[in-house]
Order: sequence, then C-alpha cells, then structure tokens
Amino acid sequence: MTNLTPQQIVEELDRYIVGQRSAKRAVAIALRNRWRRQQVPGDLKEEILPKNIIMIGPTGVGKTEIARRLARLALAPFVKVEASKFTEVGYVGRDVDSMIRDLVEVAVKMVREEEAQKFRGKARDLAEERLLDLFTGANAAGFGPPGGPDRERLRAQLRAGTLDDALVEVDVSEKSMPFMTAFSGQGMEEIGVNMESLFGGLLPKRSRKRRMRAQDALKVLTEDEAGKMVDMERVQKEALLRAEESGIVFIDEIDKIAGREKGGGPDVSREGVQRDILPIVEGSTVTTKYGTVRTDHILFIAAGAFHVSKPSDLIPELQGRFPIRVELEALSGDDLVRILTEPKHSLIRQYTALLETEGLKVEFQADAIEEIARIAQGVNERTLNIGARRLHTIMERLLDELSFGATQIAEKHVVIDREYVRRRLEEVVKDEDLSRYIL
Repeated sequence: MTNLTPQQIVEELDRYIVGQRSAKRAVAIALRNRWRRQQVPGDLKEEILPKNIIMIGPTGVGKTEIARRLARLALAPFVKVEASKFTEVGYVGRDVDSMIRDLVEVAVKMVREEEAQKFRGKARDLAEERLLDLFTGANAAGFGPPGGPDRERLRAQLRAGTLDDALVEVDVSEKSMPFMTAFSGQGMEEIGVNMESLFGGLLPKRSRKRRMRAQDALKVLTEDEAGKMVDMERVQKEALLRAEESGIVFIDEIDKIAGREKGGGPDVSREGVQRDILPIVEGSTVTTKYGTVRTDHILFIAAGAFHVSKPSDLIPELQGRFPIRVELEALSGDDLVRILTEPKHSLIRQYTALLETEGLKVEFQADAIEEIARIAQGVNERTLNIGARRLHTIMERLLDELSFGATQIAEKHVVIDREYVRRRLEEVVKDEDLSRYIL
C-alpha cells in the first residue's frame, strides 16, 4: 500500500469519501512524493522536504477523514491535534512539542504490534502450556505433570472449544503509574528523560490474580508471551525512524489561531501559538522518552473552516510552510445521497447491520434516501451547516422507534420509504425552533 500511484491513492480514498477531488489529488501527490524521495540517491534526499497542505472548507465535508484514510493507506503513524488546544507560555494549555510525542507513541504502538504479530503463533503455544498448567495444578514455575493422558485430553478439549467457559485464575501484570505522573497531571512531559526507565528496575512489578474464562485467559496469556518476545530496543529505534520518515500530523482548527488584528487581547495568544508551532513545522528536534525526533520530513496537514478569517491572517512564516492550499466544497443534496449509500462503510450499511443483530431487517428504498438527504440539506441551510454530520442526527431521529423497540417488533422486515421518513420527521422539520434543538 505504500507504493500506490496518485491515481490509485485517489481511487482508494473514493471508496470512503465522496467528492473533494482537489483535496484527494493534493494528498495523493504528497504521499507519492514520499516514495519518490526514498528513491533519490545521495545527499539530495535529505534536502527534499514535504510540501505541507492547508485544507479550507466548512465542517463535515471530509477534511479529517481524508487525512486519516491517507495515513491508513500509507501504514503511517498519524495523530490529530487541535490548534486551539495549544497556547504560548503564560497561558493555560499543552506545549506544541506534545504533538510529536503523541506521534511517536502511536509509532511505537504500531511497531510493537507488528513485532508481536510475528511471534503470535509461538506465543499462543506457550500460552496454551501455561493455561494447561493451571488446569493440571502445576505451579507458576512450570513444575508439575509434564504430560500424560490428562494433560493431552485437556489440550484436545481446549482446542475444540469445550473449555472456553471454564473459569481459571490468572496472574495479570499491572502497569504502574509512571513515576512522574504521581506529581504532575501531564506527567511532566517536557522532561526528556524517561523516569520510568531509570527507576523501573528499583520498583517491584505488580500483578494481581483475576478470574476469567479460559477463552479470555488464553488471549491474555498470548499477549503476555508475545510481549516478552518483542525486542523493545529495536521497536523504539524503528518507531522513531518511522515517525520521522512517514509520520503525518493533522492540525485541525488552524483558523482559530489566525489573528485578524494586531494588538492586545486574545490575538496575542493566537500569534504566540503560531510562533510556537512554526519551528515544529519548519524542522526541529523534539526530545521524547524514546529518543530525539527530527520533524523535517513529517508531513503536516492543517485544516480550518476560515469563516471569519483567511489563510493570509496567519503569520507570514507559517503561511510559507504550507505551500499547498486546497478548498473543499460544501456538500450538495446529491453528495449527501452518495454519502448515505456509496462509501464502503456508509451510514445506511451501518444502521442496517446494527438492527440486523436483533433479527430486524431494515430496507431503505431510493426515495427514502433522497428524502433524508433533502431534509439534511434543508436543516443545514436553515440552521448551522455541519455538513455530513447532520446525517447522523437525522438517521438517529428517523430510526429512534425501531432502535428502541427492535426486540418487541413482530414484523422483522421493515421497508423505509419516502412516506415513512416524512411521517417520522415532518413535525420536527416544520417547527423551525424545534429543528434547531433536535436536528
């Protein structure tokens, strides 16, 4: 998936996101340029920096989803942050370096899971032996009956699933609170030293016994054994490299820190946030508990509605670090119809799958879907335009009765047509004040 052409990337994004062709093209080119950079020989590769992107468009049109799906396609560490959560020194808020620390945490988790997956088969065999020790009465050191008919009979039953509901008592290791977190709400994340690694060896490892079903115990023990086999030093080294070379940071609500006027007041804080973000985007070195990370080749994608401000209200230095700007279009009624039906995990598929778990088959006719889209577009125009998110509200209201009484409904096949939609939503849509609160 990391070697897709721009055309293939756009086709993959089309499976999940409707429209927004220009934004998809921009991120597809950015992702392909990463692959191209890796093919460049010599020192020139280090000089080729990613071209960061600003997405401009109203809420609910797919800005975050495009960035999130792009990261999944690239198997890249991805973190979403809100620019308004950061403030300069002297104001309440997190420091901007935390976005890179969060990215590294995501990368470590990804690499650790990949490494653990390699040992999953062997780990399951060892977990099975530990579970059999519990059943045969062997002690924690593994002494006890090494084999015999009883153990083999239990093994066969365990693999057949007949022991899944049997209760066993398992020692589960507990993660102790990080050393510095006891003294600071945010764990003193500015300190680059991993205090836990310094003092972890002095503190006893905590574990407690838990009673659980054999099926669940096997999973817990498998994870425990796989974790023991993973070389964490190698994981951390690979995670740092992956964060540096393929990490994606999505900075949402960047328009909220764009000051429109010079002077005092909140604009001082906004400009301070921009100046704090600037060195991270320009390229700097951030200290994390796993090691130092260079941000030069991390791809930054910023997004904002820019209703009351514009990209040119950002400080010039920050503007220069986001050379690619794409405008996302507001959603039309036809777009809302497509969003309800076309994506791989569309809302219609989600709701029908949920109700089918109760044995209730719900069928949406084409005219019903058109009516849902028409109502959503109308409410967006009359109240606040929240884009495709309005569909979630409409669908919840529409299916409220079915969702509540799914187990008591005698008719297990329900057809939803235009009349059904109008009957369920007519009163709310007609009442302007009511629709503001409910839809």
